[in-house]
Amino acid sequence: MLPTLSELLTLPAFAGAEVLSGHARLSQPVTWVHVSEVLDAARFLTGGELLVSTGSLLAQASAQAQADYLRSLAEGGAQGLVLELVQGFRVVPGELLGAARLYEFPLIVFAAEVSFATLTRVAHARILQGRGEAQEPSLAPLLDALAETGRSLDFLRAQLGPLLGLPTRPRTVLMGTLDALLQTNFNMAESARRLGVRRQTMYYRIEQLRAMLGDLNDPKRQLGLHLALELSRSEAAEVGFSRVPDKA
Repeated sequence: MLPTLSELLTLPAFAGAEVLSGHARLSQPVTWVHVSEVLDAARFLTGGELLVSTGSLLAQASAQAQADYLRSLAEGGAQGLVLELVQGFRVVPGELLGAARLYEFPLIVFAAEVSFATLTRVAHARILQGRGEAQEPSLAPLLDALAETGRSLDFLRAQLGPLLGLPTRPRTVLMGTLDALLQTNFNMAESARRLGVRRQTMYYRIEQLRAMLGDLNDPKRQLGLHLALELSRSEAAEVGFSRVPDKA
């Protein structure tokens, strides 16, 4: 679960932070923490970010530009702004504070110098805490959906077509070659290395594949072929056949 801004402020690294506005929004979740000095930071936001800044460029902007900056952050989905009152500002300008209060936007200040690297490191550790290790991307849900709707074999025939009608050896060789090409984004040298063959052999095989399957360059086609190869492996493992049966 993502931490709230209030939770982040309880971390030791945030000791000394003072909340000047937006107290009612401290319970909102924070997705990430960015160090930003640019005045158009809002265009980079995806929503939920806490921005940290020295305010060096903001201090040089007009009062109206400062208010517009704060408004852009609020409308862009940021969850708050942390200012270090050391380099750019010694005190928060009235226009900036007024805009923060108008939008009920959390404006947080440090009166002394702090380590932004430490702030972001501990905040990100808390944000990522409890999420566990990233899972390996899986096509299993798609494969299961095809199987559950009885479309597995039709999909295989539509994607791999003539390959499925070949004898075992050429079918295995060409499907393995196709798999290597898809896995390497059609890098011929890398595919040849993985398969233990010469590049000239790869060119010969890919001509065979194109003759049987047509255009192999289209990304949607490649996605379909990749899914079909995964499906052929799962089908073979599940029901014990080495070849997709022909239609009756």
